[in-house]
Amino acid sequence: MSAELQASRQDATLILTMSNPGARNALHPDMYAAAIETLSTAERDESIRAVILTGADQVFCSGGNLNRLLENRSKPPAVQAESIDNLHGWIEAIRDCPKPVIAAVEDTAAGAGFSLALACDLIVAGASAKFVMSYVKVGLTPDGGASWFITRALPRQLAAEVLLEGKPVLAPRLHELGIVNRVVADGTALDNALAWADDLAALSPNAMERIKSLTNEALVNPLGQHFESEKRHFVESLHHRDALEGISAFLEKRKPQYK
Repeated sequence: MSAELQASRQDATLILTMSNPGARNALHPDMYAAAIETLSTAERDESIRAVILTGADQVFCSGGNLNRLLENRSKPPAVQAESIDNLHGWIEAIRDCPKPVIAAVEDTAAGAGFSLALACDLIVAGASAKFVMSYVKVGLTPDGGASWFITRALPRQLAAEVLLEGKPVLAPRLHELGIVNRVVADGTALDNALAWADDLAALSPNAMERIKSLTNEALVNPLGQHFESEKRHFVESLHHRDALEGISAFLEKRKPQYK
């Protein structure tokens, strides 16, 4: 069986499952193109309120396939550069997706698999799940935005430790550090992520899209510029149908029904 990205639906949630049997869901370029296309479709589908990224057979993702990387050494450097560009396109698609994206992690998120989890808005992980930036162990450097995400999520010395040592970090430790949102019983990460997605689906999709945009902008914009962005989003949100429904429901002491 070949590597693939499987897409399925459960109610208002799109589930993307990385599958590479026998290789612990190692990544493949075919997955990158499928992910970008599927997320682009989800962006336009108003019936989808959240996206979950997970791995088949209770394993998240072991990262890049070392055999394929070894083969690429005999090819022009542009071959590997193009592959990384496509991976980065997937990372950008996750960040740009207006719907919340939840990583449901079991067993291992290694290398670019860890990067994919970090790109998601929320992370739910099994208690025994291991996260590892293993690049240094094989003489390589991070891709998938790993060094960008880690250095923004952790103090510099802790980020350096994770990246330079290449040792696994367990989910409970990353929960303490604020990277993993929820640690759950092993084998239940997907179920818990689906329940969380259901909760998010009941909230305003317009507000959620704008909040995700604001959190992305906050990483790069100075405060004065961010003030302007917050003002614009607030005013536009106030005049959106979701605000009318949300405010009315609150005043009428009922649950809002967003369309």
